[in-house]
Amino acid sequence: APPAPSPYGQPPAQPYPGQPGQPGQPAPYGQPQATGGVPQGGGAPGLQAALSTYREAPTGQRWTPQNTRLMRVDLGVGGQPVLARQGAMVLYQGKVDFSYKGAGFRGRIVGNATGQEMQLMRCTGQGQVFLAENAAELHPIELQGDAICVSAENVLAFDESLHHEVRRIEGHGIPGGALFTMQFQGTGTVVVKTEGTPVVLPVTPTTFADSNAIVAWSAGAQVIISSQVRLRRSAYPGHSGETVNLQFRGAPGNFIVVQPHEV
Repeated sequence: APPAPSPYGQPPAQPYPGQPGQPGQPAPYGQPQATGGVPQGGGAPGLQAALSTYREAPTGQRWTPQNTRLMRVDLGVGGQPVLARQGAMVLYQGKVDFSYKGAGFRGRIVGNATGQEMQLMRCTGQGQVFLAENAAELHPIELQGDAICVSAENVLAFDESLHHEVRRIEGHGIPGGALFTMQFQGTGTVVVKTEGTPVVLPVTPTTFADSNAIVAWSAGAQVIISSQVRLRRSAYPGHSGETVNLQFRGAPGNFIVVQPHEV
């Protein structure tokens, strides 16, 4: 059997030209020496060893994280279309159709701070689609008849089989005057994106979250606009610089998800 490749697919270190040979390394005197760091045979073994960490991770499941920032969905598993944020597709394999027109089919979602529409694309077919956005961390959340509310800014993709509706949380101090959320319910998966690793906390009578950092919460939790408690580190033109907190109330078992970043 051939010897195992060295770290990162490089061959064993060769002595400098003119130095005495070492067993198993340089060719005998007068014979041509191997040059460069490419293994013989076209470099395939070395390259494969170097890139093996980044190979595709097929699992036979519908949703498969390739790493913390890249998600693969196999449309052939389950046969249901997927709705994804327009522009989130970075690669696809097989026969996949993307539909952007006819946004009235639940394809338009009003943005949070800008008031602009967030366009969704509909992915159908029998292939695999790889999704990402700005190297954000991605988290697949599987629903089995339960419900969750997600900030519209943090939605990357979801199964079309999920029932979803857009909701507004209005309050002075929220950019754009309202926080737009999506409530998902049913059976399927929604992929949430965050800036940094989020934290999940149980809802207590004293649970407050910055409206710009909240990612998601259980649908059974009650959301209340709290008083303005501090100034933002920076304010954009036309904004006072003040922000609001959201207070969450609910029975035991309710939770919130917060990211270490303000939108």
